[in-house]
This record gives sequence, structure tokens and C-alpha cells, in this order.
Amino acid sequence: MTGNLEKHHLELLDKYGLLDHQATCEVRHYNSGETVFSQGVEYKYIMIVVSGKAKVCTSAPSGKDLVLAYYLSSGLIGDVELMSNTSYATASVITLSPFEVIVVPFHDDHDSIFENLTFMTTLAKGLSENLINSSHNYTSNALYSGEQRLSTYILQGAYKNYFFDNLTDVAATIGISYRHLLRLLNKLCDDGILQREKRKFKIIDEKQLKERSSEAEYFKINY
Repeated sequence: MTGNLEKHHLELLDKYGLLDHQATCEVRHYNSGETVFSQGVEYKYIMIVVSGKAKVCTSAPSGKDLVLAYYLSSGLIGDVELMSNTSYATASVITLSPFEVIVVPFHDDHDSIFENLTFMTTLAKGLSENLINSSHNYTSNALYSGEQRLSTYILQGAYKNYFFDNLTDVAATIGISYRHLLRLLNKLCDDGILQREKRKFKIIDEKQLKERSSEAEYFKINY
């Protein structure tokens, strides 16, 4: 579903130095579980996340989805493709909640967007943060226990104090078996840290969940 730009959208465009592109921009709304765009699809735009939460994932040859950057709730979608001059999406973006973005089209390598210092500086900062997060996630899988990795994953993926995702994908992403994942989730529920509500989990004790992750310092950043 699409909509018109409002005041808060213009303020976000201004933050990225893209007010001069507002005439060609549009607002898009997605429901939970929708695909924003799919890996391999051709595109000629970037998206600024306005609200909501989504996961960035790549499809393995087996057909399973492995989350690359865990989750996103702010920043840009399509920045990697833009800077690598790739005209096809390198990953899929799937919403985990109602999701709103501003679509900013660009024409080619000579578009004024590439000469916009404010935009390029903000984009570079976002790419650096994603690189740090990816490095952290890789280290986490190598050094931390299954419970620590799961706790980190839940904290990063929670939306309005709820965690809900495809558990098969979660197990594959943090490198444990599906059965072990269920055991860990049951333990977190038994310990009063999570509460199961149908197909999602409510975080009851965020402090304890952070302590289980052994990465309290990491969660000082915005996630």
C-alpha cells in the first residue's frame, strides 16, 4: 500500500539530505510477514525505514532462509547494492511487524544522490555499523553458548517487547538444532524470562535476558 509524504517523512528525508528528491518519493506500507523485496529482483531505488521491524536474509540452496544482519528497524534498505553498483537485490527483506518505508528512486550512476555529501556520509556510517554488527554476530556464533546466542538474537529481534520469527530459520542462523532451540526457549520460559503466547514470545524480564546473553555492553547501542 502506498501513501503521500507527510511532515515526519520530510524530516527524515532532510536527515539524509534528500529533500530535493521528494517529488519522486513515495511512502509504502507493509503488513507483518510481507516481503519488501526478494533476493535477485532488479531494483532502482533505496528505501528509508520509517517504522516497524524486518529481517534481512539470504536464501540457501536448500531453500532455507538464513538471517544475515539479524533485524533492522531504522536506516536504509538497498545501501549495499547502491554502493556496489549492483542492480539486483543481494538479500531479501521480510517484515516482522507493520512496516513503513520511504522509497527513493535513482536513475543511474550520474544521479545527484551520488554527489550528496550528507547522504553519502550517513550511508557510509550505516554501512560501517552493519559491518560491526555482522562481525559481532560472526564472533558470537564462534565463541558463545547456544543460550547466549539465542538471548542476543531475541533482544535484537524483539518488537514492542515481543519476539516472533520462523523458528527453523532462527535455529539455522544461530547454529543450533531445532530441537535444542526448543529446549532453550522452554528453559527461558520456565525461568520467567519469556512467556509463550501462541506463536510468539513476550519478554518478561529483559534485564535477565541481557545477562544471559553475556553482552550487556553490546546492547547499549540501538537495536
